[in-house]
Amino acid sequence: MNSFVKGTLLLVVAAFFGECLEFFVNMILARELGEEGMGLYMTILPMVFFVVIIASLELPVSISKFVAEKQRETHYYMLKSTLNLTISFTIVFVAVTALLLPYIPIFNGYHPYVKWLVVLLIPIVSFTSIARGYFMGVQHMGKIALSNFLKKVVQLLLLFWVYQAFQFDLQMAILIAIASLIASELLVCTYLVAAYFIQYQMLRKGPNQYMNGKKVRKALLAVSFPTTGLRLFHSFTHALQPFLVKAALISAGFSSVMANEHYGLLAGVAMSIGFFPAFIGHSLMTMLIPNVSEAFINNDNKKLIRLLKQSMSITMVYGTIAVFAMNMFAEPLTHLFFDSSSAVFYLKLLWPYFLFHFFIIPMQAYLIGLGLVKDALFHTIWSHVISFGMMYILGSLESFQMRGIILGMNMGAVLLMLMHYVTICKKLGVSVYFMKKRFIY
Repeated sequence: MNSFVKGTLLLVVAAFFGECLEFFVNMILARELGEEGMGLYMTILPMVFFVVIIASLELPVSISKFVAEKQRETHYYMLKSTLNLTISFTIVFVAVTALLLPYIPIFNGYHPYVKWLVVLLIPIVSFTSIARGYFMGVQHMGKIALSNFLKKVVQLLLLFWVYQAFQFDLQMAILIAIASLIASELLVCTYLVAAYFIQYQMLRKGPNQYMNGKKVRKALLAVSFPTTGLRLFHSFTHALQPFLVKAALISAGFSSVMANEHYGLLAGVAMSIGFFPAFIGHSLMTMLIPNVSEAFINNDNKKLIRLLKQSMSITMVYGTIAVFAMNMFAEPLTHLFFDSSSAVFYLKLLWPYFLFHFFIIPMQAYLIGLGLVKDALFHTIWSHVISFGMMYILGSLESFQMRGIILGMNMGAVLLMLMHYVTICKKLGVSVYFMKKRFIY
């Protein structure tokens, strides 16, 4: 068994248990917050992730790619330059965010402390990103797996204890949900940063090759900026999606309360269940970025094709099983959250959205490793423009309503997967069936 498969299996096992815990977290939130509260929580969550993405600067991706491509002797000066960059960026971003957040209307209707919890999250994410990127690059996947698992354990225990011990109004209950998320991130930060500084001290004492800080920053940002742009666009569309869906449903005849409740069923129940198996795709993504980067820099086309075949085969197996199970057991699964026939229907109708997203996740990692981040960004923009347009047009029709929303979502996932896949095959010089063929790229 090669190191790629071993590392992937380790991450998959840890992620499986983490996702099981996440499933219980969502069940607790659904029962504590109710349909309306779950809709409000799912509405604010994309904004929280939007800030997280900017704070991380996608350093886990750029650092892991850099570390995988360079000799060990260059790592110390690279990490030293990265730390200086992160400190400067974090100070500026915290100051800007603290000034702007009070004026962002999306926080109206939530507890006033929510915005300050988001500010607190910035330095936690920034410094965790350096450690996470380094351990991904040197393929110390045990530390990554353990940190992901610890995060879910802490969040679940905190939510269970606090909600059992105290009673809250809706605003306070949502604040507690966000606070538990940030507390779990803080624990992960403490663990990873401590392990990172041990490695950092070992690197400092070893043989080192000097690297100019300006060149390091340029190399990192050449990957970080377009990758951050890609993630920001994803986050922006996720933040926009609740309002688009609700606007379409209101145009179709729903009241604002009904629209909020049905979005809660879609995002909080159907999508929570549907994306449960995606931990396998994210584990593949974590392993693919350094492996593809290393193979690409060494012009090892045979390894690149083998990695693509392996990742696609793994995705086909687990994705097919997952969507079949979701359709077979949709009713008992959704009833773990709410006793709602609508949630059952939404889960069954969304199967293409989930299946094709399982393929999109490792393909996006592949594009990053091949240096095609801009292509990934353009694909994402075009697919979302078409998807959102169809979601609003079909969703606002009284005869379609939520069916139209879901049809638009499915269409976007299929389109994005096909664009990613064809681009990868062209770059590798193979046909979509892996037959040998040369493309002009």
